Amino acid sequence: MDKKQYISALGLDIGRKRIGVAGCDRTGLIATGITTIERSSFERDVEQFQNIVNERQVEILVVGLPYSMDGSLGFQAHQVQKFATKLSKALKLPIEYVDERLTSFQAEQMLIAENLSPSRHKGLIDRKAAALILQQWLDSRRSALVKMLSSMDSF
Repeated sequence: MDKKQYISALGLDIGRKRIGVAGCDRTGLIATGITTIERSSFERDVEQFQNIVNERQVEILVVGLPYSMDGSLGFQAHQVQKFATKLSKALKLPIEYVDERLTSFQAEQMLIAENLSPSRHKGLIDRKAAALILQQWLDSRRSALVKMLSSMDSF
């Protein structure tokens, strides 16, 4: 049995003040929010990430990229890419981007459904958004794998 059936990925919702962080279960099926990092200095941010990466044996960073509604990359998306690239180099981990256009809105809606105030739970919104980003990546990865396996069956 190949023990490399799982993937350990971190989903990141990078904002100017906070970074929502999500992880996945060992099977790579379910993403859950882990924590919210209050941004301070880059060195301090890296230190916090390094602890999570070591603890969870993370193999890849999955970062939400805030595309504009027309599909272009605006100022905020470029800031996210710049930070993510520096972080990926510092942690020596590969990075993949996911379109995160509506994840923060979805996360807010989830909080409202739980009768929680979005304005009082910004960190929770960031964590839920990171989980949505990672879940989207896990789902697309799984469906690509299923397609590949089913096309191999037709030989």
